[in-house]
Amino acid sequence: MTMDKSLQLRAGLVRARSVLTRAERIARLQAADRWKEGDSPYGLPKVRVYKLSVKKKKKRKEEEEGAEAGKAGGTAAKS
Repeated sequence: MTMDKSLQLRAGLVRARSVLTRAERIARLQAADRWKEGDSPYGLPKVRVYKLSVKKKKKRKEEEEGAEAGKAGGTAAKS
């Protein structure tokens, strides 16, 4: 059965997932040298999922205008 186009998400999963699949957990454990080949894939230790916080970037035009206004205000105060 197909899904109607209006119900489909265009960007996929936007937010961060808090649960990893078994394969993702094994890959992270291998990277941290906590899992060796031949170990049981069941009963894996917990793996921390880091949440990334995205900071908004300031626009360069606003910074330049603010710097120019600061320079103009600073020279007027000295005179």
